[in-house]
Amino acid sequence: MAITKQYLKSKPVCKVTFTVPAEEAKKVAVVGTFNEWNAKKAVQLKKLKNGNFKGTVDLEKDNSYEFRYLVDGTYVNDDQADAYAWNDFAAAENGVLNL
Repeated sequence: MAITKQYLKSKPVCKVTFTVPAEEAKKVAVVGTFNEWNAKKAVQLKKLKNGNFKGTVDLEKDNSYEFRYLVDGTYVNDDQADAYAWNDFAAAENGVLNL
């Protein structure tokens, strides 16, 4: 898994690109505090020919966001997250992006 951050000079925004290797998966999305953990508002990642799923989200910089991947209905953390935060509701850790 990989996370790429590209800060824009013209706006207080960071383009965050998520890449998830999941050849066997049918659907991969990103949910988090930036979309209220709502699966309907999840950022759907596009499947590439090499089996990776990839997608980009514009997020406000100078903030932290908790997130997880939703791979065929199962929540998965990114091993490249900036940090991890315990979530009592899910009884699991969420990945954290610091922008």
